[in-house]
Amino acid sequence: MDATITDHPAPERAMVGRGVVAGTIAAPLAFAAGFVAGGVDDGWSALLGVVVVVANFAVHGLSLAWAAAVSIVLLQVVAVTGFVARMGIILGVLVLLDRTAFFSPVVFGIAAVAATLGLLGYETRLVARGLGGGLRIPADPAAAAAAEALRAREEAAG
Repeated sequence: MDATITDHPAPERAMVGRGVVAGTIAAPLAFAAGFVAGGVDDGWSALLGVVVVVANFAVHGLSLAWAAAVSIVLLQVVAVTGFVARMGIILGVLVLLDRTAFFSPVVFGIAAVAATLGLLGYETRLVARGLGGGLRIPADPAAAAAAEALRAREEAAG
């Protein structure tokens, strides 16, 4: 790839795409590790842990990208309420899976923590390479209008 992520017209979407690719690679590795540790059931539990983390990452990134294009207020609302909603969904999935015979919450948790740490390391690397400079959050229309009115008042007074 010649272009960096900050050159992409939608860096949030590019970051999600790269995270999903990494998750696609990590998922079978998690299955293999779970299989080696405790058999097929643990393999599936580890795979599901990675899938849930990667899906959460993708939904989070895409929802923030959408909200940032609308307004800063919506971005804040989506960031806070979206987190709570996604954690509730993950908890619900965990409770439902725990009722199945094959599911191991311990293996799921270990895989989910490992996948989360991997994604955090990935995000940290991107930010350190300057990803933040490529993110564009539009100015809130009310704040932009107030700033323009203040600027006009200062020019008239000065």
